[in-house]
Amino acid sequence: MEFLRLLESIRNPVLDVLMQGITLLGDETVFLVIALLVFWCVSKKWGYYLMSIGFIGTILNQFLKLACRIPRPWVRDPDFTIVEGARAGADGYSFPSGHTQSAVGTFGGIAHFTRYNWMRVACWVLIILIPFSRMYLGVHTPADVAVSFVIATVLVFALKPLMDRSDRKPGILYGMLLGMVLLAVLFVLYVECWPFPAEMDAANYASGRENAYTLLGAVIGVNVVHYVDDQFLRFEIQAPPLAQVLKLVLGLVVVLAVLEGLKILFAALFGSHPAAEAVRYFLVVLVAGCIWPMTFGWFTDIAERLKRK
Repeated sequence: MEFLRLLESIRNPVLDVLMQGITLLGDETVFLVIALLVFWCVSKKWGYYLMSIGFIGTILNQFLKLACRIPRPWVRDPDFTIVEGARAGADGYSFPSGHTQSAVGTFGGIAHFTRYNWMRVACWVLIILIPFSRMYLGVHTPADVAVSFVIATVLVFALKPLMDRSDRKPGILYGMLLGMVLLAVLFVLYVECWPFPAEMDAANYASGRENAYTLLGAVIGVNVVHYVDDQFLRFEIQAPPLAQVLKLVLGLVVVLAVLEGLKILFAALFGSHPAAEAVRYFLVVLVAGCIWPMTFGWFTDIAERLKRK
C-alpha cells in the first residue's frame, strides 16, 4: 500500500486521463480484437497461440481471485483514494490483476513472434505501462500486478516452443487446446463444488461462476473451430489489403453483434443461469472461427475486381 500512496501523491488531471486511456489497452475487448486480427489476417497458428495464452491465463487468474479473495486497495484501506474514472472497470476481487494478465499475455505474445522490431518495442512499452497504470489508478497493488505479470510471462515463453513444434506435429496443438478444456472443466467444478465460506461476497462469487462457464464455452468453441478448419474448412488468411480491412472490420461488427444479441436472447429464454453463458460464448467462437471465415473469398474477389477497374 505504501507504493500506491506514493503514486496517489503524484496524481494530476493530465496523468489521470492518460493512465485511464492506457489501462483500456488491457481490457478483454482489446484482446478479442487483436486475437481475431491475428487469426483472420496474419497467422492462424499465432492466433491460437494468443488465444491459448489468454484463456489459460484467465482461468488461472479467475481461480486465484476466488481462492484468495483479496479485496481492492480502497476496501482494505478506506483512507486510500482511487481515480474515480477507473472504479467502473475495477469490480471483483483485487488479486491478481486481470488487466495485467491480459496485457502481458497479449502484447508479450506478439513481441515473442513478430518479426518487426518497432512492433516488439511498442509491445514492451505497453507491457510496462499497462500494469503501471493499474497501480497509478489505485485499483491494484504491486502484488496483484506482479503475480499476473509472472503467470502471463511464463505462459508466453512456455507455449511458444510448443507452437513452433506444432507445424511438424499437429497433435501438439490438439493437445494444448484439449488441455484448455480440461482446465476450464476443473474451474467449473471448483466454483460449483468447493465449500466457499458463508461470508464470501455474493456478487464476486456470482461473477466468478459466470466467468467459469464463459471460459468453458469459449475453449470448447476454439477446439471445434480448430478441428473443423483443420479437417474441412482450411480458410485462407492471405488477401489484398482492402479485403483484409473489410473482413476484419465487418467481422468484428458481426461477432460483437452476435455476442450482444445472444445475451439478450438467452436472458429471455434461460434467465440468469451461467450455463447460458457457456452456450453463448461457444456460439460466438463458432461464428468467429467457422462461419465468418467462409466469407473471406468474397472479400478477396471484391478487392481484386476493384483493383482491375
